[in-house]
Order: sequence, then structure tokens, then C-alpha cells
Amino acid sequence: MKKITFNLAKTGLAIALVLSMSGCQQNMDHPAMGAYPEDENPAGGPLKFFVTFDRESENPLMRAVDETRAKFPTENDFTQIDGVSGKAAQGSADKAIRYPKPNDWASTAESFTVAFWEKHNGQTKNGANPGAEHIFSIPSSNGHWSEATMFLLFDQYGGSSSAAAIKFVMVDKNMGDSWMTWENENSIEGVLDNQWHHFAFVYDANTSEFTMYIDGVNRGTKTWGTHGPINLDDSKITGFRIGNGPQKQNDSGDNWLFSNWKGGLDQFRLYNIPLSQAEVQNLFAEKK
Repeated sequence: MKKITFNLAKTGLAIALVLSMSGCQQNMDHPAMGAYPEDENPAGGPLKFFVTFDRESENPLMRAVDETRAKFPTENDFTQIDGVSGKAAQGSADKAIRYPKPNDWASTAESFTVAFWEKHNGQTKNGANPGAEHIFSIPSSNGHWSEATMFLLFDQYGGSSSAAAIKFVMVDKNMGDSWMTWENENSIEGVLDNQWHHFAFVYDANTSEFTMYIDGVNRGTKTWGTHGPINLDDSKITGFRIGNGPQKQNDSGDNWLFSNWKGGLDQFRLYNIPLSQAEVQNLFAEKK
């Protein structure tokens, strides 16, 4: 019996050795650790909110889900159209996409980048008349007259059917606000020509500079004095809207702080870092 036990033990050891060698050989077929592809935006990365509008679904909430946290909107009345990359969102009068919050973007951002693609056929309208249309807004209970901590709108410009005045508004937790505007004779020609255009708005806390890029090109840098970190009051944020202003519509239907975007939107991104010009140009070139 002892002899049999001894032989079984040797046999088990041999089998274990063969399996071990086989496992080593199999592991050799895998790439070295450094060769694995890196996540473009790892957990906790700088891309805090991202909507592609590209998901195929009968459920409109699924079509506007945030890709970084799988956060669904509470409302999506926009339809789907062909975008710059896959599908995109199409707005129309009094429609909106609404979320509870832009994840932890406002609480983590000292600097930031807002990037997206837009397509609009002719002048923007508030109701039936020429006027403001909002790309996005962040409503707030901070007591500011706008009822927002941030919003971006394109406004009508009488000089051309394809030009737009562009106005980006920021409100910090101390109620300091700043309007970064390109309007009147500085309105941007050609952005309402029914073609897709890439926009990126970059705020750098180190310099307090705010830069607008269109189709990868720097179209002007403005400075918020010596403001430094954006310092938003995340505790007062009451929502996040794509394609809609921060307020409610009024009885006459012409509240410019409600008026929504009536064109196309694609690849909407919020970063809590200031992208470099090369990084912005890459988003444009790669249709991201």
C-alpha cells in the first residue's frame, strides 16, 4: 500500500508540473503588461460627462445616456438624425434633454472644457422670432438673476443668415459672474450654414483665460481678470440641460432664458481640465 501511495504521489506531482509548464507556455502568448491598450478615460478621469447620441433604441432616454457614468436623462424630447459620427440629436421648439446633474463635473472642475458638434440651418429663434437658443445650461438655486450657474447660447445676428452671436455665461459660488461673448460685429460668420461644426470652450484656472475653438481653430481668448479656479457651487445645482436654457417658459412663449436649441447636436463632452489646442484639434479631426 505504501508503494502505491508513493507512485500516486509521484504521478500527481508530474501532472502538476505538466500543467504548470502548460500554463507558463499559454501566458507567453499574451502581450506584456505594457502592451495592453489603455482606457481613453479611466475611472475618475478628466472626461466627466459624455453623450454620443448614437445609441440605437426605441427608448429616447437610452439614446441620450451619459457614457461615463451610465446616467440616463429624466427627459429627452429630441429626435435622432445622422450626425458627424453615427447618430446625433435634433432639437425643435420647446423640446429639451434634462439630467439631474452633470455627474461630479462641477464639484471637481477648477479648469474645464466644453466640447460638442452643432448643425443649424439659418438664424436662431426664440419662439417664432429671431433670438437666443441654448446649447446647454446648468440651473441653480444660487439666487442669481439667471437662475443658473452656467449657460451657453447662440443668438441672432442681423447681418447674415449664417452668423451667430455666441455668449457663454459663468456664475461662481460667490455670485461673481462673467459673460464671454462674441457678438455684434464680432459675431461668428458661417456657423449656422446647415453644416456640422465643432466647438470647444476652454477655461484655464492657471491663467483665467477662456478660449473658443471652432473646427480646431482658436477664434479668440478672453480673460476673467485674475479669477483663478472656476469655483462653482455644486450644492446649489438643480439640473443639467442639453439644448435648453435654465429657466421655465413664460406665458407668452418668448423667455430667452428658456429657448431651446432647434438644430443638431453631437458628441457632447464635459472635461474638468483645459484641453490643449492639439487635443481640441484631435477631437475635430477624429470627429469626436
